[in-house]
Amino acid sequence: MKVCLIGIDLAKNILQVCGVNQAGKPVFNRALKRNKLLSFLLDYPDATIAMEACSGSNYWGRKLETLKFEIRLIPPVHVKPFVKGNKNDRNDAFAITEAAVRPNMYFVKPRSLEQTESSMLHKVRSRWVNQKTRLTNQLRGLLNEYGIVLAPGDKALKKQLPDILEDTENDLTPGIRQLVASIRQEWREMEERLNDIDSLMVTQVKSDKDCQRLTQIKGVSTITATAVKANAGDGKHFKNGRHFAANLGLVPKEHSSGGKQQINGITKRGNQYIRRLLIQGAWSVLRYAKQSDDRLSNWAQKVSERRGKHKAVVAIANKLARIIWSMLVNETEYKTV
Repeated sequence: MKVCLIGIDLAKNILQVCGVNQAGKPVFNRALKRNKLLSFLLDYPDATIAMEACSGSNYWGRKLETLKFEIRLIPPVHVKPFVKGNKNDRNDAFAITEAAVRPNMYFVKPRSLEQTESSMLHKVRSRWVNQKTRLTNQLRGLLNEYGIVLAPGDKALKKQLPDILEDTENDLTPGIRQLVASIRQEWREMEERLNDIDSLMVTQVKSDKDCQRLTQIKGVSTITATAVKANAGDGKHFKNGRHFAANLGLVPKEHSSGGKQQINGITKRGNQYIRRLLIQGAWSVLRYAKQSDDRLSNWAQKVSERRGKHKAVVAIANKLARIIWSMLVNETEYKTV
């Protein structure tokens, strides 16, 4: 029986491989060691390969694409409904083949090496930002126990800490002074790490024409441009701008039944990190809308007056996503008027 589709349940060392024929019936469903997968798949050169879009899927996707296989990466949330019976590797691999043949299933493309590098930079940066915020809050909380309350913001903290450590009249004991100095040093090292990773992102933008065009958009920074490029690539696997915005969770959520339509807030599906960056960029656009005379700012001001600031910000973020998709797909420059 000819194998038309192969579903692979990825793991570190032992991978489950399920092959089905044109009728969707399993021909084999077996476990393979990692180093034997490629040689096994070469026996089925005409088969389509399906995998969950999870850790390691981009690596295997790139490898198999070089061998001329057709690759289908499926978001794990779309595979779960097809798991029958108990959850195990055999059932998971077969569920992947079931999901891969659905007519309206959404597939993603394997990320290139450049996209993977950029994605890793953003993940590490996000973790370091969280760690820096925790250090800041811990330092403020510690000083508050000794009656020292500082103005909000990193600049005020950085400026006043040396004076606090040198002040002999406050209630800080020698041990606490040493502890505060140690946390301060850790905080400064974290800042240096973030500066280094931001420099790498600036270098990426300079070497990528798409990112250079995206940074021309009001509200789109270097961080946003590189994050979008890492996630969307050339944008051509999205049907249109609305599809891209929906993928980021920036479209209304519907909960309708019995002919009664009910529209709630946004869905908040998809990439939370990019959605947050676009929302932050939208606040920047709205904040300076009155001082600007470009088409986006004028539109944002009208939406804000009509619907309120918070709804306007989401609408601006949605529009930014659509503009980004259009510029990526059509390779056009940003037009302010």
